Amino acid sequence: MSNPEQLRYSKEHEWLSDAEDGVATVGITEHAANALGDVVFVQLPDVGDTVSAGETCGELESTKSVSDLYSPVSGEVTEINQDVVDDPALVNSAPFEGGWLFKVKVSAVPDDLLTADEYTAFAAGA
Repeated sequence: MSNPEQLRYSKEHEWLSDAEDGVATVGITEHAANALGDVVFVQLPDVGDTVSAGETCGELESTKSVSDLYSPVSGEVTEINQDVVDDPALVNSAPFEGGWLFKVKVSAVPDDLLTADEYTAFAAGA
């Protein structure tokens, strides 16, 4: 499993892109997608919602379980990935590309986000 070097990762298995014009993209990692199994339903925050780092902001339902979605940063949701809502399997097939979940105008980034190498080591021990 390869975690893209340019992303940062939370210990709840979400990834965060670098902010472009203050807006970053959020998704779940391949490790999380594999652990969930086949994702069949995605509940995302609404555009305009305020999310807080480390707090739940949605749910992912798979054939195995329902898991909370956590925001890796604080800010305002600017866009959701309607493709994932319509076809939740994208979370499994392309977690770092077409399976992204939402975009957020970042107001605060926690200090505990991990680099790709740190996350890979963390996930291996999880």
